[in-house]
Amino acid sequence: MATDTLKSTTGAGGATGGLRRLLLDNGALTALIVLLIALSALSGDFLTTDNLLNVGVQAAVTAVLAFGVTFVIVSAGIDLSVGSVAALSATVLAWSATSHGVPVVLAVVLSVATGVVAGLVNGFLIAYGKLPPFIATLAMLSVARGLSLVISEGSPIPFPDSVSHLGDTLGGWLPVPVLVMVVMGLLAAFVLGRTYIGRSMYAIGGNEEAARLSGLRVKKQKLAIYAFSGLFAAVAGIVLAARLSSAQPQAADGYELDAIAAVVIGGASLAGGTGKASGTLIGALILAVLRNGLNLLNVSAFWQQVVIGVVIALAVLLDTLRRKAGATPVAAGTGGNKSKQAGTYALAAVVTVALVGATSFLHNGGSSSATPKVGLSLSTLNNPFFVQIRSGAQAEAKRLGVDLTVTDAQNDASQQANQLQNFTSSSLGAIIVNPVDSDAASNSVKAADKAKIPVIAVDRGVNKATVDALVASDNVKGGELAARTIGEKLGGKGKIVILQGQAGTSAARERAAGFAAGLKAYPGIQVVAQQPADFDRTKGLDVMSNLLQAHPDVQGVIAANDEMALGAIKALGSKAGKSVQVVGFDGTPDGLKAVEGGTLYASVAQQPSQLGRIAVDNALRALQGKKVEEMVKVPVKVVTKQNVAGFTG
Repeated sequence: MATDTLKSTTGAGGATGGLRRLLLDNGALTALIVLLIALSALSGDFLTTDNLLNVGVQAAVTAVLAFGVTFVIVSAGIDLSVGSVAALSATVLAWSATSHGVPVVLAVVLSVATGVVAGLVNGFLIAYGKLPPFIATLAMLSVARGLSLVISEGSPIPFPDSVSHLGDTLGGWLPVPVLVMVVMGLLAAFVLGRTYIGRSMYAIGGNEEAARLSGLRVKKQKLAIYAFSGLFAAVAGIVLAARLSSAQPQAADGYELDAIAAVVIGGASLAGGTGKASGTLIGALILAVLRNGLNLLNVSAFWQQVVIGVVIALAVLLDTLRRKAGATPVAAGTGGNKSKQAGTYALAAVVTVALVGATSFLHNGGSSSATPKVGLSLSTLNNPFFVQIRSGAQAEAKRLGVDLTVTDAQNDASQQANQLQNFTSSSLGAIIVNPVDSDAASNSVKAADKAKIPVIAVDRGVNKATVDALVASDNVKGGELAARTIGEKLGGKGKIVILQGQAGTSAARERAAGFAAGLKAYPGIQVVAQQPADFDRTKGLDVMSNLLQAHPDVQGVIAANDEMALGAIKALGSKAGKSVQVVGFDGTPDGLKAVEGGTLYASVAQQPSQLGRIAVDNALRALQGKKVEEMVKVPVKVVTKQNVAGFTG
C-alpha cells in the first residue's frame, strides 16, 4: 500500500551524499529553514516573539483548511469548495446565534454540521453521481458562497462574544488559533496514520480499482473523506470569523487555492497516494512566513503574488527531482521510518535555531532610524480610487520625510488583519488603515492601540475600536448627492437601475443607503433593478448588458463607483449620455474623462489623493504626540461637464 513517507533506494554516499539525500527527502522542511534564516538576516523585525506568533496565527486558518484537503488529495481527489464552506459555516453560526437566539453551543454544532453536510454532498456527487471531483466541488464553491450571501443578506454578522474568544490569546501571549491548528493537525495525523479510513485514503489514491477489488467500499469511503474535508473547513471558518469578530459572507475567498498549495508544497502528490499532516503544516507555514516576511521587507503586494507562485512551482519541481533521484515508497506503519522522521525534524529544529540565532547578531543593537515609519494598509489596489489614495499618501510621505510601507489586502479582511498584525509587531511608529470591512478591522486596531501605536482610518471607519483620527468623505452623503443629481437630470421621473458595490463592504452599504435616502425626494423615479457588480468595470459591463435585456427602456443608471459606471457606459453604447444618463462615484481619472466626453453625466468625486495626503499628515502628527482631530472631513463634489475642467481631484 502506498504511503506518505519516502525512503531512498540508494546507499549512503558519505556525509555529502547523506546531507543531499536528507535535503531532497525533506524539501519543504529545507525550504522553510532557508526562509527563516534568510528573513532573519534581512529583517530585524522578523525574529521577535510577537512576530513569530503572528506567523502562527496567520498560518492557522490555511493550515486547518489544508489538513482537510490533505485527506482529499491523498485519495486522488480535489476540493475547491473549502473556502466557501468555511464562510457558510461561520455565517450559519453567527446568523443562528445572534439573529435567531439559538444557544451558542447549538449554533456551533449547526455550523460544524453545515460543513459536514456540504462535504457529504460533494462526496455523494463524486461517488454516486460520477461527477469529476473538480466539477462537483466547483459547483459547491458557488452554492456555498451564494447561500452565505443569501443568509447574511450581503452584510457581515457580528460574532457571539463567547465564540470570538477563539481569536484571542491564552495567558495574554499564546494565540488560540495556533492551539486550534495544532489540535486539528494532530487529529489529521491520527486519522491518516492510525485509522482504517486513513489507510483507505492511501489505498484509493494509490489505485482505486485495486482498492475496490480488495474489498474496500470505495464509495462509502469517499463520502467519509469529503465529510472530513467539510468538517475541517467549518472549524477553519469559525476560527477565521472569531479573528474578525464577524462572519463575513465573502471571507476565505480563494483560500481553497492556498490550502491546495500548502498540501502540494508539503510533499503530497495531486496524483494521490502520498501526503502527510506534518508536510501540510510545513506548507502552510511556508506561505505564512513568505507573506509575513515580504510585508516586513516592504515588497510590493503585486510582487508578493509573483514570489508565492514561484515558490509553489519550485516546490513541485523539487518533489519531481526527489522522485527521480531514487526515492521510493515505504510500507505504512514502519517503525524505523517514523523514528528517522522524528530525528529529521529534531535535527532541523536544532540547525534552524543555531543559524537563526547567528543571523540575529546582524541586528543586535537595532537601527533606531530617525526617519518616521508609517504603514498604510489599503483594502485593494485593484481600483483607481485606492491607487490615488496611495499616490497622495506617497507624495505626502516623500515631502515630509516619512518612510511609508504600503500593503494591499486584495479585499480580504483576513489578509488585512494579518498585515495590521505585522505592522503592530514591527518597528512602525503609526498605522493608516483603509478597512476592507469596518467590523473586521476592530481586533487588529485594538491590538495596535494596546501597543500604543497611533492608528488613522482613511475613507472608512473602524467599528468597536478607537482610532486617533478618521479621514473620510461621507459615503452616505455622497450617495444622496448622486441620487439627487440623477433625479434632477431626469426631471423627477423615469426608470433607473442601480449598480451596487461588493456585497459585505461598508462602502457598498453606505452608498446604497445614500442612494435610497436621496431617491425618497423623487417619487416619480422608479428603480427597476438593483444588482451588485463588485466595484468592477467588467462586471459592470456584464450586469448592465443583462439588465438591458429586461429593461431596454431604462433612462438612468446610478453606479456605486466610476469603474462600474464605465462598464455600464460600454454596455449602453450610443445611448450613454443621450437617452440614458449615468452617474458614477469617486471622481477617478477615467471617470472624469468620461464626464468631459459626455458619456458619464456626473461623478460624485471624493478627492482620493487628498484623503491619502491628509491621512499621512495626521499619522505623522499623532506619531509626534501632537493633537489631531477625531474626524477630518474631505468634502465630496458633484463633477459634471460644466465644472470638470477646473477639478483636480
